[in-house]
Amino acid sequence: MQIRSPRWRRCAIPAVTALAAAGWLVGVPPPPASAQVDSGVYYQLISLHSGKAVDIEAKSTEAGAAVIQWTPNPGENQQFRFVPSGDGFFRVVARHSGMPLEVFGWNPANGAEIVQWTDLNGANQQWRLVEHGDDVVSLINRFSGKALDLWEWSSADGARISQFDPTGGANQRWRLVPVGGDGGQAGCGDGAPHAEVRPATGGYTARNGGTVVYSGPSYPDAIRAAIASLTPGRTSQQRVAVLAGGAVGATAINLPSHTSLEVCGTMDVGNSPGNGAIQAIGAQDVAVPFLTMTGSPYFGLRFADVHGLHLGQIHLSLDGGLGIRFERDLPGSTGVTMDDIFVSGTDNHGVETWHVDGLTIGRITARDTGFAGLLLNHTVNAEIGIVDGEDAGTGTGYAVFRMANRNGRIGTGYPANIQVGEVIARGGGRGIFCVSESGGVVIDRVDIAQTGGNAILIENCYNVRLATQGGTVAGPGDIRIAARSEFPNTSDVIVENLTVTNSAITERPCGDNVVFRNNLLINSPIDTC
Repeated sequence: MQIRSPRWRRCAIPAVTALAAAGWLVGVPPPPASAQVDSGVYYQLISLHSGKAVDIEAKSTEAGAAVIQWTPNPGENQQFRFVPSGDGFFRVVARHSGMPLEVFGWNPANGAEIVQWTDLNGANQQWRLVEHGDDVVSLINRFSGKALDLWEWSSADGARISQFDPTGGANQRWRLVPVGGDGGQAGCGDGAPHAEVRPATGGYTARNGGTVVYSGPSYPDAIRAAIASLTPGRTSQQRVAVLAGGAVGATAINLPSHTSLEVCGTMDVGNSPGNGAIQAIGAQDVAVPFLTMTGSPYFGLRFADVHGLHLGQIHLSLDGGLGIRFERDLPGSTGVTMDDIFVSGTDNHGVETWHVDGLTIGRITARDTGFAGLLLNHTVNAEIGIVDGEDAGTGTGYAVFRMANRNGRIGTGYPANIQVGEVIARGGGRGIFCVSESGGVVIDRVDIAQTGGNAILIENCYNVRLATQGGTVAGPGDIRIAARSEFPNTSDVIVENLTVTNSAITERPCGDNVVFRNNLLINSPIDTC
């Protein structure tokens, strides 16, 4: 790696920084109030565009080391603490080096390098966190007034982090994921796991306490041995921490009841037909708090008949397969929680549920999934924060968010029981698609543009309410209310509070009790009953 010379630091600071030190530049308005962070906690900064983490290149501890993005992992070079500098500004300090991020060379230009450097508390090392909700922020530099920016919207490992005029784009938005620290929030492998897998000469070692339960070349065998070493017949959850990366091949890791599996390295997986690389069938009280997975599985994770399941920070950067699957032809599951799921590169769905009663999701981020980003089938009593998809289901009839197969049906009716905070869709197939006798859904906010099919299609669905808190739909995809003859007609739909641009609203055939209200149409015809 090239480390930059520090000799310029002996020169006078440019005059422009006198204004910057006050927190703003001429022509640059002061940014909005900062978000709240815990200065005792370390965070990963995950790009809302790419799903990758801000990273100090090559784990360097040298002043001048480059700031890039990389697949999230437990490395301390991806962990940062926000140290107050006063006036609502913070230094963003790397855990492994103790150095803050700065605008290199006091450069005010778009595209200037971001590096780590010795903590001088200069204005070029100070950042204001601008809140976007759901732990998503932009970082505005005090010296330049520019935003921390993933350069040229790259999705590649190693892409550089720079600064650019604030745009609010997803490449300037970062999700704060706590990973532990003085604030007491647990990171992957923190504390005292009951069993551990660690790298060793010639392969891997699995231990339970002081007892070695496996030593050999096989990554999956080491994980299985660690799981098997947990207390037989246990009635409370015990933890296995996998403090190593490796390849599991075309095989499955099965999780029994009362088991937590934390994968702190990157797990590369192969295709085991009909199986998940990690799966739990007929179990209770199961957790996967941390996982980074690559490869081309049949299913990345597979579940059925699971009662009490927690999926935490899950990053699936795949080259095929389906991300997370709850089986169709096996008994259903209850009490399922997913905190933050990123899935990309599937040739099927990102996340697909069948027969789940009680589903809580914080965020689903889908990028370049072959089919739907999130598909709910025959699932009830769900609360979902954000579904965010780019290029999901390109060239197909699937959508970033799809409900099908009587999703939301309770008994013979459709009471409101599927609550969604926001659906964000760019490109791909459709944005939102409700089909085949589904419904009972309220979606608060909508942000859809440039879809290849319908922006929104409601077909043979019942009790659907869209955009209660507003939103936007931009073409070419349209908003369509439709029905097929083999199912009861679409009914009880409200589409409201939308700004619709270069699109259209069409209702054919006529539904029953379909209401359009408080929508602003810009270059968008409406043809309703």
